[in-house]
Amino acid sequence: VDVFPLLRPFAIGFCIMFFPTVVLGTINSVMSPIVQGTASMLEGQTLDMQKYREEKDRLEYEQMMKDPSTAYLVDDAEFDRQIDELGVTEIGTAAGMYIERGMYKVKKAIQNFFRELLEMLFQAASLTIDTIRTFFLIVLAILGPIALSVWDGFQNTLVQWICRYIQTYLWLPVADLFSTILAKIQVLMLQNDISELTNNPNVDLDGSNTAYTIFMIIGIIGYFTIPTVAGWIIQAGGMGSYNRSINNTAMTGGSWAGSIAGGVAGNVAGR
Repeated sequence: VDVFPLLRPFAIGFCIMFFPTVVLGTINSVMSPIVQGTASMLEGQTLDMQKYREEKDRLEYEQMMKDPSTAYLVDDAEFDRQIDELGVTEIGTAAGMYIERGMYKVKKAIQNFFRELLEMLFQAASLTIDTIRTFFLIVLAILGPIALSVWDGFQNTLVQWICRYIQTYLWLPVADLFSTILAKIQVLMLQNDISELTNNPNVDLDGSNTAYTIFMIIGIIGYFTIPTVAGWIIQAGGMGSYNRSINNTAMTGGSWAGSIAGGVAGNVAGR
């Protein structure tokens, strides 16, 4: 007597009755440590990046203040002092200082604008992925009991539902891991800039600022590849490989049984 078809309706009814706690609760409790671990990694790298960025800005300001030829660009009091020292006789020099100070402010304003714009787009991409993930999980959670109560012949729908739920759940840890890698790269770049500012007073950091902008663009584009990466994780190490193993085992068993049956039939025919 095949017992499984007799017990299957009771098991499905039990899972549907306690779906939020039994099915969703089990999946979420298994996947939650991954989300918490990647979130803690990202938080640590973000705090380090903010600390090193503040230190870099402070060293850059101090370096420019030490040089009289650049101090007036960042400090209003120093600019007023040098203008007063020039007096009325050197109007051309004073006009040049006004122009250089204005150009420096415009350059810094443009750099800050692009940096803030890219950071806003980066956060918007992160929020978009998180919002879509939440919406998908809600829809899958609502339709979960329907996937559990499929008719005979459509049992693979349940496997597909579990696969898609886990894949969507992995969007957040994959996004946090991607952001952690970018934050780590930025921390290393800031550490290199701090070392250059400490050891080389004439260092030019325009290349570092350009690299930061490039990495922000890479991060914005990379965020939209997160669903694909999460799908690869499931297909490589999850439901896809499990189903392939079952199919291969079934095919091997069928071939083995067919060869045995053929051998037995040949022996009977020979007798």
